[in-house]
Amino acid sequence: MQGDPAGDAPELDHGNTVASVTIHSEHPFLPPRDQRNLVRQLRGRLPAPVTIVSTGAGADRFGLTVSSILVVNGDPASVLLMVDPESDLGMGLTVGAGIAVSLLTADDGPLADAFAGLAPAPGGPFTLASWTDTEFGPVRAGAGWLGARVTDTRPLGWSVQVTARIERIELADAPALIHQHGRYRT
Repeated sequence: MQGDPAGDAPELDHGNTVASVTIHSEHPFLPPRDQRNLVRQLRGRLPAPVTIVSTGAGADRFGLTVSSILVVNGDPASVLLMVDPESDLGMGLTVGAGIAVSLLTADDGPLADAFAGLAPAPGGPFTLASWTDTEFGPVRAGAGWLGARVTDTRPLGWSVQVTARIERIELADAPALIHQHGRYRT
């Protein structure tokens, strides 16, 4: 094992000393560089905001971490999202449905991972933070958010493109969480 100068490996506590270690210098399951998908490589280099898109209320709430988002100014203002069609959110969104888009902040990486299905969430991901119910869906308490109504859904690539008319915006002054090169940043 060797030390990881980038600090990407888990830290092990050895008494009063904390050591950073890694077994592999690269991800062991990555294909060779010349066989990797160029679109994914380009997309990974673009900084993307990290949001949780949610809908429903009570026990019928659904949410998903979404970084493919575009806010379009105009009359009416709209939001476009790319959503996994096999997710509960992707399968449940229909024209007229309300959606809430919560903007995540610096400390919300674990929450984003839980809603993305990358981290455990005993009791469901909505139990990991405080949420406020709105007519559009649950929003992360204290976060900036927008509420919108779905006007169109259609397949696009490996995703579902969701277009929604923005009806409400609440701003918060906190550094946004972004995702770039497989890591969260602010």
